[in-house]
Amino acid sequence: MTEIKVLGTGCANCKATQKLIEDVLAAKGIAARVEKVEDIPSIMKYGVLSTPGVVVDGKVMHAGGVPSRAQVESWLAGRS
Repeated sequence: MTEIKVLGTGCANCKATQKLIEDVLAAKGIAARVEKVEDIPSIMKYGVLSTPGVVVDGKVMHAGGVPSRAQVESWLAGRS
């Protein structure tokens, strides 16, 4: 199962990013575990200095600002 982490302290952009990811997962019928990481030391372990950050299966895919729907779809392409 795909594991997705949304890194951020709970700002509006972090919440929008998490909702966007969940919407894409639902639309594509992809099963994934989405986890919100709000702990600053945990976020720093990924080297993300600007939130929101997105980690898919252990790889940082995005940092800073809300990603586009097309970006999220590209990260999840080929996953089920």
